[in-house]
Amino acid sequence: MQGRLSAWLVKHGLVHRSLGFDYQGVETLQIKSEDWHSIAVILYVYGYNYLRSQCAYDVAPGGLLASVYHLTRIEYGMDQPEEVCIKVFVPRGNPRIPSIFWVWKSADFQERESYDMLGISYDNHPRLKRILMPKVG
Repeated sequence: MQGRLSAWLVKHGLVHRSLGFDYQGVETLQIKSEDWHSIAVILYVYGYNYLRSQCAYDVAPGGLLASVYHLTRIEYGMDQPEEVCIKVFVPRGNPRIPSIFWVWKSADFQERESYDMLGISYDNHPRLKRILMPKVG
């Protein structure tokens, strides 16, 4: 089943894959790494002005890594803010994703943590360095 945001993205020719809805009814979309930065800017302009969280996980042992973004549209007088979950999958051998720090500043620490724990490199992040784990070597 296609959600509201997925239908809007299709209407505007923006490449993505609908992954359905989570248990709370939040629409989940897959975006290719190379398309993520431009679609992130479009989502911000569309009204998703709050990055609620960003995390990353190991999809399967030796397989893909995923970077997950929970975005919310917050507007004055809105009873139920609209939410969307974006998943960007990358190969373990070259885990590179454009940073969305310049779109949502709250991605700063969260992308750094994903980099530190899983090794996903967030291109153009201004302070991508280890914050939890000791330096290797």
